[in-house]
Amino acid sequence: MHAVVLAGGYATRLWPVTRNRPKMLLPVGERTVIDRILGELESDDRIDDVYVSTNERFADDFERHIADSEFEKPKLSVEETIDEDEKLGVIGALAQLVDREGIDSSDLLVVAGDNLISFDLATFVDFFEGKETATLAAYDVGSRKRASSYGLVDLDGDEVVDFQEKPDDPPSTLVSIACYVFPAGDVRFEEYLDSGNNPDEPGWFIQWLQDHRPIHAFTFEEAWFDIGTPESYLDAVSWALDGQSVVAADATVENAEIGDNVHVMEGATVVDSTLDRSIVFPGSTVEHSHLRDSIIDREATVRDIDLSGALVGAHSQLL
Repeated sequence: MHAVVLAGGYATRLWPVTRNRPKMLLPVGERTVIDRILGELESDDRIDDVYVSTNERFADDFERHIADSEFEKPKLSVEETIDEDEKLGVIGALAQLVDREGIDSSDLLVVAGDNLISFDLATFVDFFEGKETATLAAYDVGSRKRASSYGLVDLDGDEVVDFQEKPDDPPSTLVSIACYVFPAGDVRFEEYLDSGNNPDEPGWFIQWLQDHRPIHAFTFEEAWFDIGTPESYLDAVSWALDGQSVVAADATVENAEIGDNVHVMEGATVVDSTLDRSIVFPGSTVEHSHLRDSIIDREATVRDIDLSGALVGAHSQLL
C-alpha cells in the first residue's frame, strides 16, 4: 500500500500567515499539522511509500522540511502549478501523481495534510482491510449548515448507500472527511476524468465511484479539525494544548499574563501584555498590548494595541 498526503492547497483564507508558507507546516502545539500524519504513516509497516503531493510554489518548503525530519518514507511529488488559478483540483492532482509515480496497481491511502484527525490511521487501515472495499472516514459535524460544506454520507450499517457532495439542504450531519483508502481496482481517477467529471473535490469522485462499486465508512467520534480558516486553526491549537500554554525556552516573557491555549514560539518577546488563545510566531514582539484569538506571524511587531480575531503578517508593524 502507498499513501498520498494532499498538500497542494494555497490556503488563501489564512493569508497573510500562509501567503509564503504552506498551512500544513503550521505548528499545532509542539508539532506541525503534517508531521502528525507523517508520524503515523512512518510507523505503519503496511505503508510502503508516502507521497507528499504539493505544488511548485511550496515544493522547496516541503523538501527542506522532509530533509530535516526524522521520517524516511516521505517522497515529494510536485504538480506543475504555482498559484490558485492553475490548480489541477484534488482528483486532477491525484491522477497526475498516480501516473507520474507509477502506483496505479497498489492500494492507495489518501489523506489531507491540513486535517488534524485524532483517530489512529492504523485503525482506519485495519477497517479497510476487513471490508476490502473503498473506505472513507465519516464524522458527525452536528450542524446542517456546516454539513453543507462537505460530502454528505448516508449509511446502511457501515456501507455507503448514498453520497452527496456539498448539498444545499443536507438532511443529516454525517460527512466524509478527506481520508480515504482505495483498493487498487478502485484507483480509477483517470477513467473518472476521461468521462468529463469534476476534477476538484474528492467527494465528486466518491459520488461517482459509489454508483459503480461498494464503499464503506469508518465513523469516529474523536476530534477532527479541517484547518482552513483562522478560527479552525486556533480551534485545533486549543485542542492540542488542552487549556495549557506553551512558551519556548528562549522566548522573553516579562510582566505578561499568558492565558489559556497560548503558544509563544522561539525568540519571541512578550512584555507588559495579556494573551488569550493566541499564537506568537518566532522572532515577533508584543508590547503593551492585549491579544485574543489572534495570530502574530514571524518577525512582526505589535505595540500599544488591543487585537481580537486578528492575523498579523510576517514582518508587519502595528504601533
